[in-house]
Amino acid sequence: MTIKLTGNTLTLQDINAVAYEQVQVIIHPDSKQKILRCREYVDKIIREGKVVYGLTTGFGKFANITIPPEQIDELQENLIKSHATGVGKSLSIPEIRAVMLLRINVLANGHSGIRFETVQLLVDMLNSGVHPSIPEKGSVGASGDLAPLSHLALVMLGLGTAEFQGQMLPGDKALKAAGLNPIKLKAKEGLALNNGTQVMTAITALTYLRAERLAKVADICAAMSLDALLGTIDAFDPLIHKLRPYKGQQQVAENIRILLEGSRIRESHRSCTNVQDPYSLRCVPQVHGAVRESLDYVRKTLEVEINSTTDNPLIFPDEDKVLSGGNFHGEPVALAADSLSIAVAELGNIAERRTEQIMNPALNRDLNAFLANRPGLDSGFMIAHVTATALVSENKTLSHPASVDSIPTSANQEDHVSMGTIGARKARAIVDNVSSILGIELMVATQAVELRTMKSSDMMEKVKHIVRKEISSLEKDRILDKDIEAATKIVDSNTLLKEIKLL
Repeated sequence: MTIKLTGNTLTLQDINAVAYEQVQVIIHPDSKQKILRCREYVDKIIREGKVVYGLTTGFGKFANITIPPEQIDELQENLIKSHATGVGKSLSIPEIRAVMLLRINVLANGHSGIRFETVQLLVDMLNSGVHPSIPEKGSVGASGDLAPLSHLALVMLGLGTAEFQGQMLPGDKALKAAGLNPIKLKAKEGLALNNGTQVMTAITALTYLRAERLAKVADICAAMSLDALLGTIDAFDPLIHKLRPYKGQQQVAENIRILLEGSRIRESHRSCTNVQDPYSLRCVPQVHGAVRESLDYVRKTLEVEINSTTDNPLIFPDEDKVLSGGNFHGEPVALAADSLSIAVAELGNIAERRTEQIMNPALNRDLNAFLANRPGLDSGFMIAHVTATALVSENKTLSHPASVDSIPTSANQEDHVSMGTIGARKARAIVDNVSSILGIELMVATQAVELRTMKSSDMMEKVKHIVRKEISSLEKDRILDKDIEAATKIVDSNTLLKEIKLL
């Protein structure tokens, strides 16, 4: 499989394939022609000595300073060197690959004025596995992700550091090891490489794809908890959800009905006196469904952003125009990342409450406190639940929107910034936490269902089998951190969804 990049046909699934499966990419021939034509126009501007922002002037507050022709190439290299100010740990290899892919896709749109050989080097680096080290902190998401994208561009100049075949190498040595050569930047090329939203978008896109899986796995965990707690299925009747016809809510209700179809545990208490369950059980469609509605908004935003041109200035050869605008501003992604954070945090909030229902003998029916086989001597899952509550609490802090903050930069030239990259990193941290929260619920609910002695539904029995392949039943106290890690891995992967098909 090879993905042809046009600048406007990339999908989220393509990003996942390139990030995690090392799928190769090429520039579509039509896009190559657009890139070449745009570059010819840039060269014409330089020859004619026109004053154009970013081509023959300084940047930001220095936009009013004209640069002599003999210093234009130095200007572009200085831009990359001076802007490579990121701090903190590097992005992960999948995130770096996603950033590289998105940057190439922007350039493939043919409005950035870059030379084709420069774009091709970035393609060759991605396909060869030369992964520039990109510090995750230092972007305010205003002129895009200037600092982290400059670290990406450094390696193209033979500077910086990069990972290649498991080794961290100086940029020039990493290129040489892959059979590639560094480049010298020409007019506009520095801006074409470091101006845009690709870091925040890459992190948000990969985080979104994980969140999309979590939303479905959360339904599985909820169904297991509902059966373990002898909950009533009436709250999932389609008649209820037709009267509040959110698509997400209806999908979740149907998923729960499908998951528990034929459960003998459910049949055993169908005529009991319990007519209403706590909200964490009864309102699963309303809460999980609302999360899905928020995720739909995030997806729509990302699908636009990954196929947008976000550098500045933008070059329109056919119209004989070079226009300076603000497509680099990260606000659309910042708001989407914050929405993603809040939505996924809610999956964790309600999951922890379901776990509490199972843990607490005052709330469940006939289950030992903390599912301990020998209460007092054994603590059971007591502190696993505490871990879940700690993660939920942390998520409440992380969910505070980054996008409501703005600190003016560049001598007030950039007087409103998005903080979108901070929002993206927070969303990633929340997805990490919720994967563990759901993993703990899945582990606890599986044990509780087994204690009911009767069989659950065929689907739930299949889920139990998947869990038990990795995590044995808790007969007496043992060290649980590796169990939680295994449960988290089950949740944060396609392990369950390969076997359990859901809406």
